[in-house]
Amino acid sequence: MKRIKTGYPGVFYINGTAPDTGKPEKIFYIRYYNQEGKRVEEKAGRQGKDDMTAAKASHKRSDRIKGKQPSNKEKRAAELAKKEAETERWTIKRLWKQYKKTKPNLKGLTTDQNRFEKHLKPTFGKKEPKAILPLDIKRVELRMMKTHSPATVKNTLELLRRIINFGEKNRLCAGINFAMQMPPVHNQKTEDLTPAQLTRLLAAIEADKHPQAGNLMLMALYTGLRRGELFKLQWSDIDFQKGFILIRDPKGGPDQRIPLNDAARQVLKNHPKHKKSPYVFFGRGGRQRTDINKAVNAIKTEAKLPKDFRPLHGLRHAYASMLASSGEVDLYTLQKLLTHKNPQMTQRYAHLRDETLKRAANLAGDIVNGVLNREKRTAMHSEVKNQ
Repeated sequence: MKRIKTGYPGVFYINGTAPDTGKPEKIFYIRYYNQEGKRVEEKAGRQGKDDMTAAKASHKRSDRIKGKQPSNKEKRAAELAKKEAETERWTIKRLWKQYKKTKPNLKGLTTDQNRFEKHLKPTFGKKEPKAILPLDIKRVELRMMKTHSPATVKNTLELLRRIINFGEKNRLCAGINFAMQMPPVHNQKTEDLTPAQLTRLLAAIEADKHPQAGNLMLMALYTGLRRGELFKLQWSDIDFQKGFILIRDPKGGPDQRIPLNDAARQVLKNHPKHKKSPYVFFGRGGRQRTDINKAVNAIKTEAKLPKDFRPLHGLRHAYASMLASSGEVDLYTLQKLLTHKNPQMTQRYAHLRDETLKRAANLAGDIVNGVLNREKRTAMHSEVKNQ
C-alpha cells in the first residue's frame, strides 16, 4: 500500500481500515537504526485502536533509537522466551496435568478436577512447590472453611499434597520444606439400625416392586460392598462353587476377594439377569449402572428410617456394626471384609467390640458372683439346720 510521509523524520502511515468499525484509519509506521546499527521498520500503531498520531510515533521512534524501548521483534522474542521458560517450570498446574496422565484410571477424577479448578488453581496453579508458603495453604483452608465442610477442605488439601509428592517422588521438582497440617475432621458418620428399623426395612424391601433396588440394599447389608462396587459387579466376579466375590478395584486398590455368604448367595440366585449384560445390577440398555437413588430412597421412606440414613452406604456401616457388635469378629478380619486399606479406617467400629467385650467380662463376673451366692446360701442353710 502507498506510504505517506509525515512531518516527522522516519515516520509514515498507510491508509487502512479499522477492523472493528470498517471505517478508514491511518496506520503509522516508524523506520530507524537501532543501537547495533541495524535498520528497523515496524508498525507504531493504529489511529483509532491505539490512539496513535504522527507525534506519538516519532516519540516512540526516538525511544527505540536510544534503546529505552525494545523493538516489536525484541518484544516478541522476550515473550516467547518467557513462555518457553514457563513451560520448563514444574508448576502445580503442570504437575497436576502430568499426574493425570500417569493415572488414567484415577478414581474420583471428576471430583478432584473440580476441587483443583475451584480451590487450588487460582492460588497455586502458577507456583512451583518450593515457592509455596505455609501461610498460602492456611489462607486457602480458612477461605474454604467459610463455605465447605472440614472433610471437603481436608480432601482438597490432600489433593495438593498428592500433587506435590508426585513431583518430588518423580524428581521433577523440589518439594515443600515443611509438613502440611491437615484440618481436623470430626464428622465421620457411622450409621447403624436398631432391630425395629431393620425389621421394617426388610419388610419394605419384600414389598417393593423395583426389580433391583431391594436386592441392591440386601447385598450391601449382607456383604458390606460399596455402592460403586455393587454397580461394577459382574456375574463373572461371583464364584458360586468356591463361595467368593471378586471386588474390582476397591477404592483404587488391587482387586480383592470376600466370602460369598449364604444370605448373599440366595439373593443373587433369585436376582433377574439381563440377556446381553455382564452386570448383576445393570443399568439402562444393559450398561453399567450409575444411579439408583430414587428407588432405594423410596424403600428407606417406606421403612421409616432416619432422613439422614444413606440407603446403600448406611447399610455397609450396619453390616460392619453388626459384625463388630457380635464379639465374634476381630477388627483385623473386619478390615479384610470391608477391604479397608489400613486399620485406622476400621477403628471407628472398635467401640462396638469393646462394649461386647465389657458385657462378656461382666457376664463372667455375674457367673462367679452367682456361684459365691449359692455357696453362701448353702452354708447359711447348713448352719441354721445344725442349730
